[in-house]
Amino acid sequence: MSGVFITASGTDVGKTFVAAGLVRALRRAGRGVAALKPVVSGFDPATAADSDPGVLLAALERAVTPEAVAEITPWRFRAPLSPDMAARLEGRTVDVDAVVGFCRERIAATEGVVVIEGVGGVMVPLDDRRTVLDWITALDVPAVLVSGSYLGAISHTLCALDVLVRRRVSVAAVVVSESPGSGVALGDTVATIGRFAGPVGVMVLVREGQSGVADAVFERLARML
Repeated sequence: MSGVFITASGTDVGKTFVAAGLVRALRRAGRGVAALKPVVSGFDPATAADSDPGVLLAALERAVTPEAVAEITPWRFRAPLSPDMAARLEGRTVDVDAVVGFCRERIAATEGVVVIEGVGGVMVPLDDRRTVLDWITALDVPAVLVSGSYLGAISHTLCALDVLVRRRVSVAAVVVSESPGSGVALGDTVATIGRFAGPVGVMVLVREGQSGVADAVFERLARML
């Protein structure tokens, strides 16, 4: 039983794509795997199949039912905002201790790897004083940092990596996920991040028309766990 936390340098950079790809790679390798997206914002029950929990359930080859969504994502909020802000709009709060406990219980109960997808980026607030980073450090599991290749991604990625390392999080890899329409050369972005990433390996994830390349990245990640 083990866990891995999929986090990101920001939002909409491919975190769910990586989490689902890793789940499928682990399953192809015959390994036990579970997936969690404990906290989600911007969730609409009417389009659950297209949501982050829905994508993870599809990777597990499970039906996207309200019960299945609730099982892997207990904290769901409608507004597409940081969890603290989205919860406040509903008169609620995110119980971070309960979120950590939920993940720990699933890791302890699972024969295999639990893929935990975070919400937003590393420093996104969960409540008035704790962030996704606090969640990761409390779990004490390896993290995979997903970033994009848009203009500005290098700084965002290296800032996120720096704060993870400073908090003594074991970073398994940085995955640079190609940003659609970016005018920045993907290879140059990966090379630059790699020069500053120290011992952390940097992987490149080509998104457009390269499913075989993506699968190879996910299989490489799976072998690291």
